[in-house]
Amino acid sequence: MGEFIEIRDLSKHFPVKDQSASFSALNPFSSRHALLRAVDGVSFFIRKGETLGLVGESGCGKSTVARCLLRLLEPTRGEIFFESKDLTGLKGEGLRLLRKFIQMIFQDPMASLNPRLSVRQVLEEPLRLYERATVQEREGRVLEVLEQVGLDRELLSRFPHELSGGQRQRVNIARAIATRPKFVVLDEPTSALDVSLRAKIVLLLEELKSALSTTYLFISHDLSTVKYLSDRVAVMYLGTIVEIAEAHELFRHPLHPYTRALLSAIPIPDPEVKRDRIILVGEIPSPTRIPRGCRLRGRCPIAKPLCSEEIRLREAGSGHWVACHMPGTS
Repeated sequence: MGEFIEIRDLSKHFPVKDQSASFSALNPFSSRHALLRAVDGVSFFIRKGETLGLVGESGCGKSTVARCLLRLLEPTRGEIFFESKDLTGLKGEGLRLLRKFIQMIFQDPMASLNPRLSVRQVLEEPLRLYERATVQEREGRVLEVLEQVGLDRELLSRFPHELSGGQRQRVNIARAIATRPKFVVLDEPTSALDVSLRAKIVLLLEELKSALSTTYLFISHDLSTVKYLSDRVAVMYLGTIVEIAEAHELFRHPLHPYTRALLSAIPIPDPEVKRDRIILVGEIPSPTRIPRGCRLRGRCPIAKPLCSEEIRLREAGSGHWVACHMPGTS
């Protein structure tokens, strides 16, 4: 297996109470159990040193994929490989040792930092957990990562509430890279920041990737940033991957109607240039009641009776995979 990270047929289902029309008509308080298919048969790989962008509407399962990959959630089904090693059954000490090499930068820096710990304590924590280092070695590494993320030493004694939003996210990034990880999951790392700070954080992430020779999974709603940072892009809809391609190829020649709808919403800086917006009508189906066949067919502007038949990812071009019965059809 030549891939750095590989996910095979990953699923994560959550049991929920399902209110059905037949039940509620007789008794509005009655319920039965159903499965919420947050992630449902996802497969992809990430090459060493690249950035894979993962995009899709809120609730499509992007963050659930990331949490399963890091084993913060137990997958319902599927396999996860890191450097050819199967992580699916890891427990105890094996799972603890994995944390040194696989880290995550969360969306909300305030929520992901312990308010009772100073910046120094936050940065020392992963070094205490995952590395056998002396006090002097830990101090040296703390100062090193602080410099790498562009923060002053005077902030070491401060607590999260005493920092700005941008400073908190830089601390969050510093904590993630403290153990020199080989793979980092970036879960909407700029969405909680002001627009003026986003570009700086994106540039910092790009610089760190090169400096640390690491690999990224970049989850974001910001398609312009995804295009800038990513080598390849995977598009998710209702728990599944509907398209994967090299970033330049996907943005120039999207084949899935859902991908084309997402890209049509990207703002264009030039007011003289107009783009035809593709609107998907209707509501996203409930993940407890997945439609048969293509999951987009109830909202798709080009849906045909054929779309009720099962469809999986298939290669439409070199490295360009799409789950559509009529790829590229306008």
